[in-house]
Amino acid sequence: MKLWVGVTDNQWFNFLSEKRPDEVNFWQPSATPPFTNAPTGMPFLFKLKRPYNHIAGGGYFVTYSRLPLSLAWEVFGEKNGCSSLEDLRRIIAPLVSREFKDGDIGCTVLANPFFLEQQQWIEDIPGWSSNIVRGKMYETGDVLGRVLWKNVQLSQVEQPMLQAAEQREKYGEAIAVRPRLGQSSFRVLVTDAYQRRCAITGESTLVALEAAHIVPYSDAGDHDVRNGLLLRADFHRLFDVGLVGVTPELKVKVSPRIRETWFNGKAYYRLDNQPLSVIPSQQSMQPDPDRLNWHLKNCFQA
Repeated sequence: MKLWVGVTDNQWFNFLSEKRPDEVNFWQPSATPPFTNAPTGMPFLFKLKRPYNHIAGGGYFVTYSRLPLSLAWEVFGEKNGCSSLEDLRRIIAPLVSREFKDGDIGCTVLANPFFLEQQQWIEDIPGWSSNIVRGKMYETGDVLGRVLWKNVQLSQVEQPMLQAAEQREKYGEAIAVRPRLGQSSFRVLVTDAYQRRCAITGESTLVALEAAHIVPYSDAGDHDVRNGLLLRADFHRLFDVGLVGVTPELKVKVSPRIRETWFNGKAYYRLDNQPLSVIPSQQSMQPDPDRLNWHLKNCFQA
């Protein structure tokens, strides 16, 4: 099993350890990912900076994405580790050489974060070097990784971190947990699954796109990517109120109620019965036909 030890800003950690959110954005000013090919559920450990130099907590890797600063704030809010967009911009500005207003930042999305009490912090990190800037990858198949993981588990005897996420059976390559996704993770995953384009129109203006739940979260829907569609904001609203639907065959349905109520809707009716413009390339991320059928039966105003 892989695990990453990431060099962590102390102020970021202190802010979030008081909030105890269900997910966090471990952001970086550079849009270059800290690692590649990491499995979902990989432990990501928070290694504090001086004067501590301890592992003080962690989370579980969900995904990595690049987002404009303002959108990262809209998606994560205080889960970015500060109290406002202005604070976030002020923290990032000294870390970049260019003029920074709304440039992209790197977003490593972590679910089910845990924060150790100070007496549980792990001081001796095997194989760690003081010149490591971003982090270091370990594997439990190696001696150093095995020792580190054992120390992390021992630090959590009273409150095991695996309680924060679902245990996963180990078929093939071992994966520690299946993270419980939150709203922010859902939005990032859906955005990237649809190649940052509206499923219905193909629109690619990122700030105008939103992740819609097919089965609403309030109706026992979940944050699974297969329960999501990336939609332009107006289509998101129409979908939520049942004036637009998508068939299990991935065709758009536009309700006649738009014309009957507002005597308008030409921009929408031209898409009626048309196939979706964008679907995820991976079948495991494509919209679930059963959920789409549920939406047609329970929400769509036919």
